[in-house]
Amino acid sequence: MKGWRLPAKRILALAFWLGVWALLAMAVDRELLLPGPAVVARRLVALAGKASFWRTTAVSLLRIVCGAVLGVAAGTLLAAGTDRYSLLDALFAPLLTVIRATPVASFILLVLIWVGRDILPCVIVFLMVLPVVWANVSAGLRSADERLLEVARVYGFSRWKRTKLIYVPSVAPYFLSACRACLGLAWKSGVAAEVLTVPARSIGRELYEAKLYLDTADLFAWTAVVVLCSLLIENLLDAGFARLGRHRRMGGGES
Repeated sequence: MKGWRLPAKRILALAFWLGVWALLAMAVDRELLLPGPAVVARRLVALAGKASFWRTTAVSLLRIVCGAVLGVAAGTLLAAGTDRYSLLDALFAPLLTVIRATPVASFILLVLIWVGRDILPCVIVFLMVLPVVWANVSAGLRSADERLLEVARVYGFSRWKRTKLIYVPSVAPYFLSACRACLGLAWKSGVAAEVLTVPARSIGRELYEAKLYLDTADLFAWTAVVVLCSLLIENLLDAGFARLGRHRRMGGGES
């Protein structure tokens, strides 16, 4: 029974906010200012019937996912390096702090000087994701149980065995939290970069043109695409980590 309650609550919450949206649209009574959910849904269905819609979505998705994957990989490796070598930590910590504090718009304009607008969103996503992953993975490494590490040293565990048995379980919750946080950040920063630089075949370009021509229904529809893509990737990520966790538990049980 408990497994059914959570989806039901989510559906009811979604229905509630759709109702609020519909009532506000009826109160405003101007589609230019606030189209209703039915209008946006019809426009989204119409867009989905075009091949150009899927090409545009796929290109933006590829840019953002590539930047996020590179940022996660670089952030994880950098966290391992700064945790092991204090000199690296002293060298990179101020830089990563500056990156986290700098507004996305500033980075977009600065990076645009050096790279083309077609790969700019990928670079921006990489820069936004990197410090978040580094901070979370570093915290996970620092939280490793010192007593377990001492036992590992006493019994002469290899570096790989210490990593597998102590560091990976310690870092895993922090890493998953970082990935979840980075998903929303990646989409926001990536689409913002596309809106400001309007590269060909991008969701950001469609948003910019919808705003330019006061096509509010298109603006809402493409925003819904961003939200749906982000939720889809988040669910796939959660499913992947859950499957990996079950695999590791089964492997531990067999050993």
